[in-house]
Amino acid sequence: MTTSSRIVTPAVKFILSRLCRIDSAEMRRVPKSGPLIVVMNHVNFLEVPLLYSFLFPRDAIGIIKRETWDNPVLGALANSWQAIAIDREGADLSAMRKALEVLERRGMLLIAPEGTRSGDGKLRKGHGGVVQLALRSGAPILPIAHHGGERFWPNIKSVRRTRFVFRVGEPFVLAPPAGDGAADGVARSVPRSLRAEMVDEIMNRISILLPEWQRGEYPEPERASTSYLRFVSLG
Repeated sequence: MTTSSRIVTPAVKFILSRLCRIDSAEMRRVPKSGPLIVVMNHVNFLEVPLLYSFLFPRDAIGIIKRETWDNPVLGALANSWQAIAIDREGADLSAMRKALEVLERRGMLLIAPEGTRSGDGKLRKGHGGVVQLALRSGAPILPIAHHGGERFWPNIKSVRRTRFVFRVGEPFVLAPPAGDGAADGVARSVPRSLRAEMVDEIMNRISILLPEWQRGEYPEPERASTSYLRFVSLG
């Protein structure tokens, strides 16, 4: 954690707490340290500073699109939080290596598997990078969902505070079938078709935390398979 983040994060939390009514009670369930992969839905800019603010003082590092640094304010925040820039146009091996290093030093990694903002709050299809990170590191995954942020800009125009809710799900590790690249109990890679199934199971654990209208591509998480997930206790 940088010195600037110790100053910036409480300030950001103070400002956003004046603009939003934030239900963060479940954030107390997030462990104090890792290794841990936090997966979340991605609606707009709002949830990123809010998530950092309510994880503070935990040492959390997010994976953020490289274009974020085109905005001077958002880029400065990303630098303060030591975010990892990712090129979304192809396989970014440098970002993958940095993310694995965070987990190797028992850090907390934040990732939005959708890879882009939904804007309307409805969950989009997830991408496979989170599966690769989880399999290569063996780190547990913790789903955190949020809702309310999709109303932020309309509420700002109407001079209203936005009710923003965090929900924290059950932690789990990925458990691919025996023989699928497993070595010493950790699978390094799996076929693309199997990776897609694993992503869907991860996304359904985010979906189950959301209001029904917001579940988007994952409308029936209660009926979804969990065959590749092994639920764990993080103490």
